[in-house]
Amino acid sequence: MNNIKLSVIIPAYNEEDRITTTLESLYNYFQNKDYLYEILVVDDGSTDATVKLVRTYAEKFIALRIIENGVNRGKGFSVHNGMQQATGEYRLFMDADNSVDIAHLETFMPWIERGYDVVIGSIKINSAQVTERAGWHRRILGNISKVLIRILAVPGILDTQRGFKLFSASAAEIIFPMQTIERFGFDIELLVIAWVNGFKIKELPVVWNNPAGSKVTISAYIQTFRELLYIVRNRITKKYTAQGILAMDN
Repeated sequence: MNNIKLSVIIPAYNEEDRITTTLESLYNYFQNKDYLYEILVVDDGSTDATVKLVRTYAEKFIALRIIENGVNRGKGFSVHNGMQQATGEYRLFMDADNSVDIAHLETFMPWIERGYDVVIGSIKINSAQVTERAGWHRRILGNISKVLIRILAVPGILDTQRGFKLFSASAAEIIFPMQTIERFGFDIELLVIAWVNGFKIKELPVVWNNPAGSKVTISAYIQTFRELLYIVRNRITKKYTAQGILAMDN
């Protein structure tokens, strides 16, 4: 019988400068927890020392293991890969740069217990705190993209892009098999799938500390816009319904 309460999935690509700090934060946080958990770092074909550092840290952090994609497939693929191998009652994915600290779980997990299926971090909710080190172009493009996503894809969700999202196991096991996007637009797709299938989504404020070294470029925003249009088409043609997936499985 599986008794793991929480799975934490961390997609990582060339994170040698930041991954150890993030793992240290998780290690310290979980030291006093009385439930079982697992930490899954999904390496997306890193060419630096990311894998070596995670393996070394796993020698003292027994709940930690690494999953290797082998080649670079994208953050969305890495999250999907981790979620497919996760076994926890709660399943969180967070960024390797620790931009949203693991301690936010203290406010996130109770909402799952109250009947919500998906709880997401947001910097557009009152009391959210932001330390932004990105260039002006990212701030402008980010604000424009939020408006477009809200109009075209998921009404009512103010911020789809924070790398801190918690799912119940039952929701994850329906949502992630329907995921098709492997790169930056995957967050939007996951929330559209959840929304289309009637899952309850809670958006909570977070303290977001955006460190230097982000891999999000202007071309990534262009790609995400294309993926947004693809998501809208799939939603309109009802490709994200659980009934459709079940029909294909039978």
